[in-house]
This record gives sequence, structure tokens and C-alpha cells, in this order.
Amino acid sequence: MTATISRLYDSYADAQKAVQRLETAGVPHSDISIVANNSNGWYDGKKDRDGDGVDDRAEAAGTGAGVGAGLGGAAGLLAGLGLLAIPGLGPVVAAGWLAATAVGAAAGAATGGLVGALTEAGVSKDDAPLYAEGVRRGGTLVSAKVADAERARLDALLSPSSVNLSDRKAAWTKSGWAGYDPAGQPYGADQVRKERALHGTR
Repeated sequence: MTATISRLYDSYADAQKAVQRLETAGVPHSDISIVANNSNGWYDGKKDRDGDGVDDRAEAAGTGAGVGAGLGGAAGLLAGLGLLAIPGLGPVVAAGWLAATAVGAAAGAATGGLVGALTEAGVSKDDAPLYAEGVRRGGTLVSAKVADAERARLDALLSPSSVNLSDRKAAWTKSGWAGYDPAGQPYGADQVRKERALHGTR
């Protein structure tokens, strides 16, 4: 039996470290996924992360789904980042199984997009919209499929620097948030910058 573990991070750098910890612990690249907000174009100048001499964005476009062809390659999950758009989230940088599933869910599921992909993977219906809202507001989501027997150990590797979902939900609700709307407008660059400033990230 397998389980899905997920964490939201305000900083892409913190999410990157979490992915690297999972890889070091032996979790296969194919079982890890990362989805990061790209509304402010932080990724746009990084054209060849996997070092193969080909613009990663061209590779992504070639797949039709907007996810880089080198996902989970020998250089690690993060070398295969590609650009895509998910309804309600806008432009994101993503790699791994969750990104591909989110594109499919957006095309064919009523729940759609990232929420549909997360719930399909076993994330609770309470947490999935919070993760999606977190990405919408500028965050980065890391998810991994792990064996039940390894869940506690690997889940602990994701905890450092991750967002406390309950606290974040309370803050959003206090500011008037009524729940994640997959049909809502994605955050623009200025909104993302303001949101990140609230939480001390750039």
C-alpha cells in the first residue's frame, strides 16, 4: 500500500531542499512531484536546467501537456522542470506525476486542476484546496508517493520550513477568503509579491 505525503512552502528554495532530502532518502524521482507558482516569472530565465543544451521550455511544449520531457531523469527531478498553466493557478513551474495528473484533471474532471489531482492521489478533501490556494498565492507544493511503512519517516523529511496549513487557512479566512475557487483569477505578479512579503519570502 502507498500513501501520498505533501507539504506547502513559501520559498521555492525550501521546497527544493525537501525534494533533495526525499531523493537522498531513496524515493524514486518518478514518485516525487513539485509545483511552483511562476506568476512573477522567476523561472523564465532558467532555460536549460537539465544541461542537455536544449531549452527546457521547448522540450515542455513538445510534450503537448507543457511538462518537460526529462522529468525524473538521471540528474534528478528538479532538472526536468517545465512550464505549464493550471486553471485557477495560472503559470506554474512543475515536474513529476502530480503536474501531469493536474493537466489531465483540468481537462476532464469537475473538481479540476490541482485539487482534483491531489484528491485522486489520496490527499484529503480538506487539505487539497489549501495546497492549491497556497500555490495560487505564490507557494510551492511538494508531493510524494511513498510506502505506508515509510510514511512517518519520509513525512518528517518534508516538515522543515513547511507551511502550517491550519494557521495559513486561519489567516486567509480572516482576510476574507471563502475557499479555493478553481475558476477564480490567478494571482498576478504584484499580488504574489505582496503575499510573499506577508510571510517573509521574496
